[in-house]
Amino acid sequence: MLPSVALRKLTLLLVLLAVAGSAALAVGEQPPAQETLRLRLGGPSSSPPPLADAHLQNFTQVLHLIEQHYVEPKSAKEVIHGAIQGAVSTLDPHSSFMTPEEFRELQIETKGKFSGIGIEITMKDRILTVVSPIEGTPAFRAGLRAGDQIVKIDGKPTRNLSLTEAVKMIRGPKGSKVTLTINRPGFPAPKDFILVRDIIPIRSVKARVVEGGLGYIRVANFQDQTDLDVRGYLTKMQQKFSPLKGLILDLRNDPGGLLEQAVQVADEFLSSGLIVYTQGRTPQQNMRFYARPGQPGEDRSLPMVVLINEGSASASEIVAGALKDQKRAVVAGAKSFGKGSVQTIIPLEDGSALRLTTALYYTPSGRTIQDKGIEPDILLKEPEPTDAKALQALRDEAMERHMRGEGITDKPWNQPLTTADLEQDPVLKRAVEILRNWPPKLVAQQPAS
Repeated sequence: MLPSVALRKLTLLLVLLAVAGSAALAVGEQPPAQETLRLRLGGPSSSPPPLADAHLQNFTQVLHLIEQHYVEPKSAKEVIHGAIQGAVSTLDPHSSFMTPEEFRELQIETKGKFSGIGIEITMKDRILTVVSPIEGTPAFRAGLRAGDQIVKIDGKPTRNLSLTEAVKMIRGPKGSKVTLTINRPGFPAPKDFILVRDIIPIRSVKARVVEGGLGYIRVANFQDQTDLDVRGYLTKMQQKFSPLKGLILDLRNDPGGLLEQAVQVADEFLSSGLIVYTQGRTPQQNMRFYARPGQPGEDRSLPMVVLINEGSASASEIVAGALKDQKRAVVAGAKSFGKGSVQTIIPLEDGSALRLTTALYYTPSGRTIQDKGIEPDILLKEPEPTDAKALQALRDEAMERHMRGEGITDKPWNQPLTTADLEQDPVLKRAVEILRNWPPKLVAQQPAS
């Protein structure tokens, strides 16, 4: 039979599913896709209650039968990890069990550099779905888009894959290839995209200024220093323009990141009031985050436009929702993705970890983000290419401009955007028009053109 120590560990891991909310919470680090809290076990409340033998009798019997009769020998660790993965997979797409190796990978990701294709994925309606390609990465250059469904990875169907398994298959050494089979509205049949993996260094914040005293800050995702970078650019702009006459905060295709950083970035533009709150099953999972006075962007006389689209998720939705509900900014663009659940990371004794959905996010007005997204105040739709070939041509053109150092955010921050620059991005152009014709009620709500 499996060793009694292994069974005791299994019991502990299973019971953690029920008692996760009883331990102390601290904001932790995670990959860009998830707003995650790290749960550190400690104190009397972290000890699981005894579990009645009857609840585990069938389970123990199955483990014994596997050990004794399965056609190939299996280690206790392998069987127990598989059992936990099976249990967690019945919960929701964002909860998962990580082996020690997978947990170490997770910790490496938070350093802002890893090898892959630069794509954020989730499960939507039980289908592996692209949240957003990261700007300047192989996925972005290949033309992958928010909402794309990944039906195969290197020919293997994704139907029964967990998120963790999918991420592991997509990643690989720099220079190696991976083929994603993509289903997208308008495709007559799923299409293969062959991507070459590369090192994905994430530069979180970029900026430019616009003639007439306007500022533009682009946040690609929320990392460890994002709030400091945003504050730094904002301070420089306020020093360059006296006064700064308007600001555009661009969160398009921003898949999220650290919860703490979402709160800090929103706080840069608010002096008081609620930013976001979470609600779960236990009091420890119910948290409220408030703005504090004294930040450089909190002056409400500074007009502000926040840009979002279908690829804006999680942390970017928290920021957009807070600034919209507190009437600090006008939100423009397209409805955001709708990823608003809290995943708590629980490190376990053997080096493995449990990522468990423990709460949902709510904007200050009480609206849930999960599956609902943030609705823009002003609808600005990106121009739609007539076909996939046209989209690829646009991507290639953008990449060529980037390689020549001519992309919108490739030049020094204090070099003003030109009319030609704005013509590259019709939505940004409309955002500039909104600021120049403030207040926004003077601007018709219509698609960008």
